[in-house]
Formats: sequence, C-alpha cells, structure tokens
Amino acid sequence: MAGSLEGRVALVTGAGSGIGRAAALAFVREGAKVVVADVATEGGNETVGRIEQAGGQGLFVKADVSAAASVEDMVRTAVEQFGGLDCAFNNAGIEGEQAPTDECTEQNWDRVLSVNLKGVWLCMKYEIAYMRAHGGGAIVNAASVAGLVGFPNIPAYNASKGGVVQLTRTAALEYATDGIRVNAVCPGVIRTPMVERFLGGSPEAEAQFIAMEPVGRMGTPEEIAEAVVWLCSDGASFVTGVPLPVDGGLVAQ
Repeated sequence: MAGSLEGRVALVTGAGSGIGRAAALAFVREGAKVVVADVATEGGNETVGRIEQAGGQGLFVKADVSAAASVEDMVRTAVEQFGGLDCAFNNAGIEGEQAPTDECTEQNWDRVLSVNLKGVWLCMKYEIAYMRAHGGGAIVNAASVAGLVGFPNIPAYNASKGGVVQLTRTAALEYATDGIRVNAVCPGVIRTPMVERFLGGSPEAEAQFIAMEPVGRMGTPEEIAEAVVWLCSDGASFVTGVPLPVDGGLVAQ
C-alpha cells in the first residue's frame, strides 16, 4: 500500500537528531525521498544511514540556515538531486542560553534569532520561490509551545518561536492561492537532545518538566513527526496558517 507522500521530495532541516531525524524517517515511511540538512555532518550522515536501512532514499546536505547562500544551495541541491521539492520541514533550531530578560546577552539574542527565526524565513524564501513556479507544496515550520505561552529565562527562544508562529500565518495568507500550504508545529516538552540539555541530568528538573504536561509524561520526537507528515499530506489539504500544538495538553491549562 502506497504511503501518503509516495513519490514526493521532502526537505528537513535540523535532521541530524531529535525531531528532525524522526520526521525524516517518517517522511521515508510514507514514500518520500528526503534531503537531510544539518550543520552537524556526523548526525546528518547517521540519519541518511537510517533512511537507507529502512529502504528509503536520503541525501545529506550540510547547511547553515542562518546564511542565505547556504540555504539557497540546500534548496538547489534538493531540486537537482531528487528532481523537485514538494514538502519542507523547517526544523533547525537552538535553545540558546538561559537567563532572565535583563541578563540575556546581545550575542545570545542575535544567535538564537538568527537560527530560529531568520533561518525559517530564509528557508521559506527559497522553498516558496521554487514551489510557486512548480505548482505548489506544503511547508511546516518548527515553532514551540514557547511561541504560544510564556516561559521564564529563555526570552530570545520565546521571541524566536513567537515570530515563527506569526511568520507562518503571514506566508500562509500570501501563498494560499499558489497551492502552497504553510503550517507550524508547536511541540510541548519532548524528550530530545535539546530538552536533555535543559535538564542537565537532574531528576528534579525532569520531574518539573513532566509536571508541566497534563498527560503526565514527555512526548517523543516520533509523535511530533506524525503531525509534520500529516500536515504535509493531502489529508491536510484544507489546513493552512495553523500553529498546531502537539503538547500533551500543556497550552490548554
């Protein structure tokens, strides 16, 4: 039985680990060829290896989403190597340093916004240019529950993810008649390398994170990946401009 994305080409940034890797594997399961993009060569190549073990086609492209030339080359490579671009998951992101607003450094602010917000904008800029000229496509941006509600001590991260939500809504309206759907996923507390860094190996911190979730546990990267794949599929053909919480009920509180 054919997958929901059979024969399509998907691009995933930040695909060297965590949610990006899970999404790349989910795209493959649904029949897509996947371009794996990341700044981390080892992680990106490992993801491609897992794709090939699963019987899929994957290609690693080293890319810095905060640099326009790198993003343009990434999209061009996807099109040249796999013949097109139908789906994109703009997932690359960093958490930055933890500090209250008045102690957040300018360096941290600029770095987080450059990757998390400018990076999503640059990816969409080049993805949309191709999709408009070739009949449309589906884009999912990685936002966060931190873009929907406030969290202390990560002001740059909060601002970047709130910006992704609004950028998603803007692009969805701009390109609705071009056959391009643009949505965002807003993960809750997901057990990823990023969250593990926040926890710092502390059982107390882990208990606090779990307590934030009404369902009583952290989510998995695979659970976010399922939402991403659905948003890129024809099953979501009437869905655009949505920041979708996949968060165990966190923002419903």
